[in-house]
Amino acid sequence: MAASDYWFESDEGLKLFARLYEGAPPGAPVVVCLHGLTRNGRDFEELAPHLAQRYRVVVPDVRGRGRSSRDPNPANYRLAVYLRDLEILYGGLGIERAAIVGTSMGGLMAMTLGATHPEQVSRIVLNDIGPELAPEGIERIRQYAGRSPKVSHWQDAVAQVRRVNEVAWPDLSQARWEEITRRSYQANPDGTFEPYADPMIGEALRAAGPARDTWPLWRVLGDIPVLLLRGELSDLLTPSIVERMAREKPGLESVTVPNRGHAPLLDEPVPRARIDAFLAAQ
Repeated sequence: MAASDYWFESDEGLKLFARLYEGAPPGAPVVVCLHGLTRNGRDFEELAPHLAQRYRVVVPDVRGRGRSSRDPNPANYRLAVYLRDLEILYGGLGIERAAIVGTSMGGLMAMTLGATHPEQVSRIVLNDIGPELAPEGIERIRQYAGRSPKVSHWQDAVAQVRRVNEVAWPDLSQARWEEITRRSYQANPDGTFEPYADPMIGEALRAAGPARDTWPLWRVLGDIPVLLLRGELSDLLTPSIVERMAREKPGLESVTVPNRGHAPLLDEPVPRARIDAFLAAQ
């Protein structure tokens, strides 16, 4: 599948990165994939080529993650700034309207964009995220975000990733853990390994205080179709939150991904099939 690198600049001149998958015919609908808080666009290395058979797929690294520059001002690690970067990306690529697949933080970005600029959003896939976040899940993320130290050996990096995420992905093989680590850690010139994300992202999260109420955003999504994926073991998106989401947005499609916590990897058969059907309906 054809893919290319795309570089663009933020308002402040930060160098930002996106991966473009353009195997679909000209004029195909656009799908934008947005990753989670401390993750990066590599999380979509399996889903994006699959979708690119029918769609023009754009996968950015949000500032401070992956190949995008780290921000010298940690106060900029917030949704409003990320959405401004996304607006610049849209403008540079000539995107007027897109479906969004958003994991965790990426889903919050999708909901916010859909509520404030509905003309830009055709439909939304929310991967284990909603307008309310369970306190225990938020606290778990606050405890680990940005706190994984550099390590000298590759297997120590794999062990770090497994220690943080094994409760969410309890059945992965060693090979799969190594693949996830490759996507989320970088090798430094001195031979050490560290997460492919600015540790100050975690500090910004902890300084932000309680999660804000985003139910008002949910209520104004209007006619934008939404597919909600919930990990069966998720500690961030509870069944009661899902029930309220369904009550307040009739027509919400939802599916539970077996044996997954926060958040499903999107290589599982259940969400893959539902995403395909959902996007095909646009």
